Amino acid sequence: MISMVEPLPSRQKQPHVKSAVAVIGAGYWGRNLVRNFHELGALAAVCDSSEEVARRHAGQLPEIPFHRSYEEVLAANEIRAVVLAVPAPEHYRTVMMALEAGKDVFVEKPMALRYEEGLRLHERARQDGRILMVGHVLLFHPAVIRLKELVRAGALGQLQYVYSNRLNLGRFRKEENILWSFAPHDISVMMHLLGERPVRVTARGNGYLHPSIADVTVSYLEFPSGVQGHIFVSWLHPIKEHKLVVVGTKGMAIFSDTAEHKLILYPHRIDWIDRAPVPVRAEGEPVALDASEPLRAECAHFLECLETRRQPLPDSGEGLAVLEILDACQRSLNEGAAVSLAGASREEPKASCFVHPSAVVDVGARIGAGSQIWHFCHVMQGARIGGGCILGQNVFVGADVSIGDGVKIQNNVSVYKGVTLEDHVFCGPSMVFTNVINPRSEIERKEEFRPTLVKQGATLGANSTILCGHTIGRYAMVGAGAVVTHDVPDHALVVGAPARQAGWVCSCGNRLAEERERHWVCPSCRRSYHEGHEGLSAAP
Repeated sequence: MISMVEPLPSRQKQPHVKSAVAVIGAGYWGRNLVRNFHELGALAAVCDSSEEVARRHAGQLPEIPFHRSYEEVLAANEIRAVVLAVPAPEHYRTVMMALEAGKDVFVEKPMALRYEEGLRLHERARQDGRILMVGHVLLFHPAVIRLKELVRAGALGQLQYVYSNRLNLGRFRKEENILWSFAPHDISVMMHLLGERPVRVTARGNGYLHPSIADVTVSYLEFPSGVQGHIFVSWLHPIKEHKLVVVGTKGMAIFSDTAEHKLILYPHRIDWIDRAPVPVRAEGEPVALDASEPLRAECAHFLECLETRRQPLPDSGEGLAVLEILDACQRSLNEGAAVSLAGASREEPKASCFVHPSAVVDVGARIGAGSQIWHFCHVMQGARIGGGCILGQNVFVGADVSIGDGVKIQNNVSVYKGVTLEDHVFCGPSMVFTNVINPRSEIERKEEFRPTLVKQGATLGANSTILCGHTIGRYAMVGAGAVVTHDVPDHALVVGAPARQAGWVCSCGNRLAEERERHWVCPSCRRSYHEGHEGLSAAP
């Protein structure tokens, strides 16, 4: 998971503005962004296709250029960044267009409506050195900022349970359901307060106005620390209610955005008397808060990041984490079952990689940047997978297994504990590793695992079997269906059952030809090798 950037100390201040931004979409929510960036002195243009918005803009801000064409805005060199308040299904396309045009971007939540699209946006922004900020405005709310400080200071003790209600009547969406429309804020705040992300989610809900669009959902989140949470969202509720409750061992807090006192601290506690829990109640204490507007602070923070080139508080990594959780909740909603995530704490972030929604990556596993974990894979706790790896369908990686960079493991392969794969190893479809030499179902032999080492660049052919306790040398090649019962030298080609050496192979994968005694040459790349007592080595 990508680690969260802490809020900058100066984010509440208005920066010395040099940046020129264009707001794309000036309707229901976009007009608030137009107002704030204009008051901050950074608004260079507004873009919207609506006639009504155009008329309103002409009456209120006639000095600010108004565009109907997004392409015109992207072509304007004087516009440094775009602020996107367009419908959610347009987020991926409009963000990617802006990044391709060399613009920094502030996009309202959610960053996209598919995790894979969010991943592409995140990687493109990092690759090009662009700022990509996601509009999780509650992270700039004075109540959330103060609540985070209280949690850090231990005012609530050890956190145990967090829940939120985000309820209203309307605005109904046709593009996304209530989960994707309302829940991103609460997911973002929960992860911010806890400093970790959930490892398992369960969601329930229903569509009452339209059978395929959920109007009400309840999502249950399980975090690595043991904290439990739930998020109740609905746009079929008689009154507006935005409430977050945090329960700890020493106290409880309620953040209610619709109440007069938005943050109240309750120093309740639970005493155990005669082995039974007894609540000890105390009066609620309103917490003094800064009166600043959260959206103004968010806009000012974006402008500050444009000038300093620091990553924003809700950057694309944070947006991607929220997308992954939303995606898991949606799958749980569709399938009626809990969904596990590739979870890790923010102190032990998982590098940018792709994990298919059907895959399971246990807490404590580490996956390097650019790796791809495909359908129905399972990576167990403690496994270490390097960068640029590809794990095909139905691959299992056992606890504490070490896999290097650039490794490719084809479908239906199990890499058990005790196996180590160095960089650029290739494991063919359905090949087999073992880790016990004499297995019996009724006898546990976990203490008798024998290690297997596959060295750099080696290839293990389809349906081959590697008996445990052996080493496969650098750039060796094990033929399809071979059964390896002994060590394999560097560059050796082995075939058959049991496997026997049938020649030598180059590091490029082609079979070597003997040019003269003990001197071998690759007919393809012309590399030359010398055969010695310990195997093949590159000729000087």
